Amino acid sequence: MTDTKENSIGFVKTQTLRVVEKDNPLTLECGKSLGPIDVAYETYGRIDANGDNVILICHALSGNAHVAGLHTPNDRKPGWWDNMVGPGKGIDTNKYFVICSNFLGGCSGTTGPSSLNHKTGKPYGLGFPIITVADMVRVQKLLLDKLGVKKLLAVMGGSIGGMQVLQWAILYPDFVRAAIPIATTSHLSAQSIAFDAVGRNAILADPNFAAGQYSKQPAEGLGIARMIGHITYLSEESMRAKFGRKLRSAENYMYDFDSEFAVETYLDYQGQSFAERFDANSYLYITRASDYFDLVKDYGSLEKAFADVKSRFFVVSLSSDWLFTPLQSKEIVEALAANRKDVSYCNIASPYGHDAFLLEVEALGQFLCCFLKAAYDPKNNKPCSCYTRQSRGVSFLDEQPHRARVDYGLIESLIASNSSVLDVGCGQGELLANLLRDKNIKGEGIELEQNLVLDCICRRIPVIQQDVERGLNFYADKSFDYVILSQTVQTLKNPEKALLELLRIGKKVIVSFPNFAHWRCRLQMALFGKAPVTGQLPFEWYNSPNLHFFTLKDFDRFCDKLGVRIESKIAFSTRPLKFAPNLRAEQAVYVIKKD
Repeated sequence: MTDTKENSIGFVKTQTLRVVEKDNPLTLECGKSLGPIDVAYETYGRIDANGDNVILICHALSGNAHVAGLHTPNDRKPGWWDNMVGPGKGIDTNKYFVICSNFLGGCSGTTGPSSLNHKTGKPYGLGFPIITVADMVRVQKLLLDKLGVKKLLAVMGGSIGGMQVLQWAILYPDFVRAAIPIATTSHLSAQSIAFDAVGRNAILADPNFAAGQYSKQPAEGLGIARMIGHITYLSEESMRAKFGRKLRSAENYMYDFDSEFAVETYLDYQGQSFAERFDANSYLYITRASDYFDLVKDYGSLEKAFADVKSRFFVVSLSSDWLFTPLQSKEIVEALAANRKDVSYCNIASPYGHDAFLLEVEALGQFLCCFLKAAYDPKNNKPCSCYTRQSRGVSFLDEQPHRARVDYGLIESLIASNSSVLDVGCGQGELLANLLRDKNIKGEGIELEQNLVLDCICRRIPVIQQDVERGLNFYADKSFDYVILSQTVQTLKNPEKALLELLRIGKKVIVSFPNFAHWRCRLQMALFGKAPVTGQLPFEWYNSPNLHFFTLKDFDRFCDKLGVRIESKIAFSTRPLKFAPNLRAEQAVYVIKKD
C-alpha cells in the first residue's frame, strides 16, 4: 500500500475470498440454501500482535467494500468514506486494522443476484434466494473467520450498515467489544417501507426488466428508484439551500415537461449515474432485506433483543434525518439503557439529512476518534490527538462565565465506593471522572449539549444526550444508588417534575445549587438595586442559564411539599457552615430520598 498524499490510504485492491463452498451451502433465514458464496473485501492498516485493533465497517445500500483510497491513479473519486478512514483521520489506520466487505446480495464482487448460478450457468436474477440482514452478518463472520480474525474492537456503519451493527452485537456478543450504529433503526417505519416499495415497483415496471433476466440494465426503473431514495437521504433545509427554486439553464419557464429546475436535473444525474454502476436486482433484494429487519418482531421487544449484548455502544443520529429519525435511535438507546448496558448517544446537529453521516466529517470524526480510543485503550486518560477545544469549536457554554466547582469535593465525599451513579447534567464529566478514579463507581451521565457529550466520551464516560425534563422512563425504579443533580436544578423549567423522576430512579438524590440569599446577593440588591453577580452566580441577568433563584429555606419547603426526606444538608462558601447558613452560604448540597 502506497500513500499518494498526506493522510491518504493510497492505492488499494479489492480482494475476493470464497467463504462458502457449493457442496456445503449456507442455510439462509428464508429456509433456502446458497453456495458457493464469494465475498469482496478491502483492508487498511495493520493488525496488531494481539489482534485487538480490528474494525469492521458495514456499508449502506449503495456502498461497497471500497471505503477509502484509490484503485488506480485515474480514479475520479476515492472510496465512499475516504474523508473518515485513513492515517490520522477519525478512523485512524495508523492505529487500527480496518476491514470492509461488500455484503451478501451486493453487486460489487460478493455473491448476489448478478452472480452465476452454478446449476444453470446463468445469472441468478430473481432465482436468487431472499436474504436478510442477519444473513449478511453471518457471511461477514465467515469472512472474518477465514481471515483469522478472533475478535473485533468495533463494528460500525450507517443506515443499513447500522442495522448490520445491531445484528452483529446480538448474534456475536463475545466477538464485538464496541458497536457504533449510525443513522439507523431497529425496524423500518411504514413510510420507509413505502418508499422502498415504490422504488421496487419502478424497477419491476421497466420494459427491460425481463423478470430479472435482463440483458440490458432496466436503467429507467432503477434510475427512478434511486431518485426516490435520494430524496429521502436529504433534508428540506439542505435541498432549499442547494437548489431552492432555481432554474437550471434559463431565466423563464419553458412550459413543457422537460427537467427545468436545478433539483430536477440533479435527480436526473443521480438516477443516471446510479444505473450505470449498480444492479437492479441487487436493489430489489437489499431493500427487501431492510424491510424485513425488525428486532422487535424477532425477539419480542427491543429490551429482549439487547438482553445479552456485551458490547459498548455509541449510537449516533443526525438531527435533520427524517428517513431514520433521532427518535428511532433513541428507542435503541433506551432499550440498551433499560438493560443497563454501556451506551452513549449523541444526536449530531446537521442540516444535511440522512446523508450527514457521510458529510459531517469533523463532528462525527472527533466522536469516533474519542470513542474508539476509549474502547481500544480504556485505561489511557490522555485526550485524543483530534480533541482540542479549538478544533471542535467553542460552544455557547464555553463562552459563558463559570462557577468554581467547589461542590464536587463535597459530593464525592458523600458517595460510597463501588456504587452506581447517574450524573444528570454532567457537563464535561469531571465529577464522574473523579468518582471513577477515586471511588471505583459504575457511572453514567446525562447531558444535553453536543460539545459536552464529546467531552464525556473523551473522558471514557458513558453519556446519553437527553433532556431530563422529557423523562428518563427507560430506567427502572431505584436503578442507581445515587443520582446527582449538580448546579442544574435552578436551570430546569419544571424542577418539581424532574426531581420526582430522579427520586424514582435513584435510591438517593444529591442536589447542589447556588444560594440566592447569600449576603453578597442581598447587598447588591439593597445597595445597587441590580441583579447580583457573584462567584457562584457569575452571570448577567440576560445570559444566565438559571431560570429560578431560590434559597436554602425555599428548598427546605420544596422538599417538604414533595414529601421528600432530607438526609443531610451541607451549606458552605469555601467551607461548611453551621451558623446562619441561609445568609452566609454561597452554595448548598442536599442528600434527599423518597421512601
